[in-house]
Amino acid sequence: MLLQELISGITSGTFDSQMKDFYGCDEMAVMRNKSRYINAAEHFSRLYPECGEVRVFTAPGRTEVGGNHTDHQHGCVLAAAVDLDVIAIAALNGEDVIRIKSEGYPADEVSLSDLEKKPEEEGTSAALIRGIAAKFAENGVSLKGINVYTTSEVISGSGLSSSAAFENLVGTMLDRMFASGSIGAVEIAKIGQYAENVYFGKASGLMDQMVSSVGGFVYIDFARPDVPIINKVDFDFSGAGYALCITDTKGSHGDLTADYVAVPEEMKQVAKVLGGDVLRDCDEEEFYQKLPEIREKCSDRALLRAAHFFAENRRAADEAEALKAGDLIEFFRLVNESGRSSADLLQNLYSVSRPNDQAIPLAIMVSRRILGDDGAVRVHGGGFAGTIQAFVPAYLAKDYAGELDRIFGAGSCHVLTVRNAGGAELVL
Repeated sequence: MLLQELISGITSGTFDSQMKDFYGCDEMAVMRNKSRYINAAEHFSRLYPECGEVRVFTAPGRTEVGGNHTDHQHGCVLAAAVDLDVIAIAALNGEDVIRIKSEGYPADEVSLSDLEKKPEEEGTSAALIRGIAAKFAENGVSLKGINVYTTSEVISGSGLSSSAAFENLVGTMLDRMFASGSIGAVEIAKIGQYAENVYFGKASGLMDQMVSSVGGFVYIDFARPDVPIINKVDFDFSGAGYALCITDTKGSHGDLTADYVAVPEEMKQVAKVLGGDVLRDCDEEEFYQKLPEIREKCSDRALLRAAHFFAENRRAADEAEALKAGDLIEFFRLVNESGRSSADLLQNLYSVSRPNDQAIPLAIMVSRRILGDDGAVRVHGGGFAGTIQAFVPAYLAKDYAGELDRIFGAGSCHVLTVRNAGGAELVL
């Protein structure tokens, strides 16, 4: 479609049905996002005034719902796409270059004639673009040059995985524009992980990319990480009268590398004593039977973290089953149980190197006071600093967000909906 057709279609309501798939049925949310798309189209027009036909894409952020620190032990995870997303306007440019200008950042240019890894690009978005393009080319997809403008609402550092959303966006664009959608959501996620691991230089798992790509609630079993079992769980959380609230407690992630690294390392130490590489290889009853023997070789904290894994791995599956059955009481019980396990056993609510900085426990305490027996709250993502996640009755959401904002600063709490659509194209 032409840019003017895009803007006219957004203004006239032609895309409203698709917008509701992306952003929920709240009219204010739809109107706000329609304005985002129009602004993006106008920015694209100024950057690339000679463009002809344009295509429009979106990819969501994601939230981890259950399975805290289970994926690196080949465990199970329940996660969900959210209505904060990154959107893109794209058009062919007649060159041999993928050129992507993201709002607030310099443009990245990647030559399609040179898709080898560049060590000097590690840690940059250009590395992700090049890695994704390289994998598409390796799969036999004939790529062409494109000009792209992107803008994102997936807050960096929020635990909503802005990098996976960007990877999914690029993969979705290349799939729809040059492979007629034949690559598909699951393979797009794997390509994004490949780019992040090999070209970007970050050893990430597959959960973030998979949830952003597939959309909705997604239950993933990583028993075989190369071929994970993926099941989409259909449940209308907004329709059930609840909101998903993510609060950034504004804690610094600086100097926490040792804390993050210690979790998988300590779990693997226990697995090794039990004869496995990761805890998913090990028998839970044998773990408890051999506690005295394992304690001679591993720290007490490592034992507690292993106990968290065994229970949390089951909980993720149980949470998915509770949602399938529409049993929110059981689902909330499990989420709260997960939160307490993260605090008591996994011990990732704050860093022992910063005992005075306990913003996550503070936010959880405040949340429990507000929610009482209705809803659930737990640490979000890797932990130690950053964000919490709460399931809040819709009638309480505004007051809940106001109280968390009062304590942690304006704009700290984001009231979200679970987005059923993964990476997608806006089409006439």
